[in-house]
Amino acid sequence: MTITNQNDPPGKGWLLVVDDDHDTLELLAICVKSFGFDCVKANDGLEAMGIMEKQSFSIVITDMMMPGVGGLDLLKHIKGHYPRTSVVVVTGYTGTFSYVDVIKAGASDFIVKPFNFDELEAKLNRILRERELVRALEFLSNCDPLTGLFNRRYMDEKIKEEVHRADRQGYSIFLIIVDVDNFKSYNDEYGHPEGDQLLITVANILKNCTRADVDLIFRHGGDEFAITTPLISPEQVAQVGKRIIALFKEQSLGDTGLSLGVAEFVRGDGDLNGGVASLIRRADQALYQAKDQGRNQLVFNVSHSS
Repeated sequence: MTITNQNDPPGKGWLLVVDDDHDTLELLAICVKSFGFDCVKANDGLEAMGIMEKQSFSIVITDMMMPGVGGLDLLKHIKGHYPRTSVVVVTGYTGTFSYVDVIKAGASDFIVKPFNFDELEAKLNRILRERELVRALEFLSNCDPLTGLFNRRYMDEKIKEEVHRADRQGYSIFLIIVDVDNFKSYNDEYGHPEGDQLLITVANILKNCTRADVDLIFRHGGDEFAITTPLISPEQVAQVGKRIIALFKEQSLGDTGLSLGVAEFVRGDGDLNGGVASLIRRADQALYQAKDQGRNQLVFNVSHSS
């Protein structure tokens, strides 16, 4: 099974090589390119840190003994700021750092200069296999098995990340909560298999009405779903919501319908986490209002208060 994680580049991914020795740096770059990686070079740890602020890497290969920011400091920086990035340490000073030292510091592997090309390739391929396994396990733990959407546990984690990113970069982000009207009565009348199929139908409609590479869809629990949608206007959000309701209505699934509650993120008194909590609460309030007003409709919570 191949799992794609949005935090990882496609294919073998981008690899950063870091060494203050020009000849070694060029040789490493040639090697990893021949192994199928896209490669970026840095002459020391400080330069590597600057590059990593602008670009994501699957793996970093770094020398240990470098002036200024050395390999161990770079390793600690990567583990603290980019925990998904794997690090391979290369050194010619075996008496200074042991295998245990660098593994305890967070490195994925250790190789001694002069390095063997086959050994390096084998270590990189092992790391890629481990990353693929981790992605597969993460997908299974974050996925709702019925609908294939992200689950509630992942939503709780991801919504904060998405909102923080939108706040840092200064763009809008909305939360849409979707609930199936009269689901219990439908389930009771037609049975759980049909009820499950209805939920799958809702999931497919939400996928068809949202942007695959931008929006995130979650099964919030039971017959409730949630969507985070950034870089969009209130008018566009309303259009998306109305289209979701219309497409579901076309399915003619008894007396069921969809109620939607929508809210826009607003930072609350400088408290980002408070703003996230308010976003979820206001979207819920809008959903309850949609239910109270007759169901099968969208309500937009325009209040910025908590």
